[in-house]
Amino acid sequence: MRLWIKDPLAILAASAERGIVVEGAEIVECIARGRSPAIRPDATFDASRHVVLPGLVNAHHHFYQTLTRAHAAGLGKELIPWLMAMERVWDRMTPEALRIAVRMALVELMLSGCTTAADHHNLFPPGLENAIDIEVEEATKLGLRMTVSRGSMGISEKDGGLQPDSIVQDSDTILEDSERVLRLYHDQKAGAMIRVALAPCSPLAVPKRVMEGSAELAERFDARLHCHLCQSPDEDVYAMQAFGKRSVDILEEAGWLTSRTWVAHGICFDPAEIERLGRAGVGVSHCAASDMLFAQGICPTVDLEAAGVAIGLGVDGSASNDSSNMMEAVRHSMMLGRLRYGPSAVTPYDALRWGTQGSARCLGRDDIGTIAVGMQADLALFTLDEPRFSGAQDPIAALALCGAHRADRVMVAGRWRVIDGQPEGVDLKALIAKHKAAARGFA
Repeated sequence: MRLWIKDPLAILAASAERGIVVEGAEIVECIARGRSPAIRPDATFDASRHVVLPGLVNAHHHFYQTLTRAHAAGLGKELIPWLMAMERVWDRMTPEALRIAVRMALVELMLSGCTTAADHHNLFPPGLENAIDIEVEEATKLGLRMTVSRGSMGISEKDGGLQPDSIVQDSDTILEDSERVLRLYHDQKAGAMIRVALAPCSPLAVPKRVMEGSAELAERFDARLHCHLCQSPDEDVYAMQAFGKRSVDILEEAGWLTSRTWVAHGICFDPAEIERLGRAGVGVSHCAASDMLFAQGICPTVDLEAAGVAIGLGVDGSASNDSSNMMEAVRHSMMLGRLRYGPSAVTPYDALRWGTQGSARCLGRDDIGTIAVGMQADLALFTLDEPRFSGAQDPIAALALCGAHRADRVMVAGRWRVIDGQPEGVDLKALIAKHKAAARGFA
């Protein structure tokens, strides 16, 4: 069926003032001002109230954390004490709890205009060995596109690390399961709904063998690599004390300084490291909300992008952001960029580009993140009917400047997944009740 999304209030696309035509899962035509579709459409959607964006792409998250928002164990703590306290809460995670946490994260993201999400799942207490399978099942049911990151932690307290013994795995288990999920779920084709990335928590949280083995598997399966990197000044202090080198050097020694890799946070790079990352084609997911929460610094987005680094956006975990909202991430990244670089350095359009094209580049995807012929029909449609938007002169800029937070319509692969602000096929009231009940198990 050919659907004409007709005459939008505004659209973030070139030569598409009269909208776009979707057929199947793809965009097949952009309709310029004064034109009509080349082939008569089978159906028309009147978008005259809507601002149409490419679907937002979330490049870093921890879905399981939706069960521990605003948790007493973490309130007011700095990053490392917060992490140590919360990991002793998360070690109670069960398959049933994870499933409802994942479902809530996916629905919340979708309602914010997100059509593709990368989740960094690195928590594997006993009984949760099938965590990646659960994530794939839930994303498939809801119809959201995902890069499911098979994370890992391998250095526990008994080895001199920070993590409790209960949530880490040995190197053989990590690498064997990484290969298993790659074989089962990683789809390299254009338009893929599920891809798999390998994602040790950080170069300092797993043995070198896991970093190197993950790089080898990623090369063999044409997959992406992901980790946290340089979120805190303390990280490189520890790296120098323990290994005699900085985190970026450890990353390079493990074979990770390549265009397959994107990292989360990336606050504390020195100028030479920024140039190295750019030359290598590494991407960085800017996680503005959690970076503000822990006050470790501001990601040097403008410098990184000038060096050739792809800048994407992530909401990060819902216990360090306490929200899974990609439009909020767009606004936060714009504001933090201006705080660091000045009021003209980061525009609303820059922030929206980071949350769409930039995040897609981080995930290694050239079929999403842009509204153009041949791209996947992943779209987020927002209305400007709320008081906060009244008087806005630039409808697209208003989404970031005035603080949009909920989409009216969301399309993924040519199918409406959110209609009139409600997720299709989801009893939202029942989901919230079930999620709250699960969260009580982590009080």
